[in-house]
Order: sequence, then C-alpha cells, then structure tokens
Amino acid sequence: MPSIYEYLGILIFFYSNEHEPIHVHAQYGEFESKAEFHIENGVIEEIRIKTVKGTKPLKGKKLKDFEDFLQKYSYIIVQKWIDYFVYHKDIKFEKIKEKI
Repeated sequence: MPSIYEYLGILIFFYSNEHEPIHVHAQYGEFESKAEFHIENGVIEEIRIKTVKGTKPLKGKKLKDFEDFLQKYSYIIVQKWIDYFVYHKDIKFEKIKEKI
C-alpha cells in the first residue's frame, strides 16, 4: 500500500493491486473515501468522490479538506499513479501540514 501524501492528518494512498479508473484513497481514522479521476485527452474532466465498501466515508471538514487537496494536487496524483502502476517506479511520500 504505497502512501503518497499525508495532508492535515488524512492519509492519501493507493492499494498495491489497483485498477482503473485512476483513483486514490483517503483515510482519516476509521473513515475512508476514494477519488476517481475521469480523464479525456490528457485532461482531468471530473473527479468523483466515492465511498469504499465496508468503511464509513469521510465527512464534514475532513471531506472538504480532501476535496481541496484534490483540486490542487490532482495532476500530480495521476502522475504518481502512472509512475507506480505503469512504469513501476518508486514514488515519494510527502507530508503537508499547512492548509491549502
């Protein structure tokens, strides 16, 4: 399970056996949601926040923090997904303590 970011206590990661569409998971305590990136011609057209089966979804302030994070880091997340799953590269973990 490669972790790629921690943002204000939210752990943002991929599972090692991921599948398309490109997506990332976010966990805060017992809560977890995922964000799917819908891409056309190299442009992220939509980001959909979804629930993860068997878990309680992020809500309130932490969900908003995750959404804000995605707005700023979406293209970097997609590149990290491609680097890890397509090119089998190691990816760098980053801890971000300041609000975006």
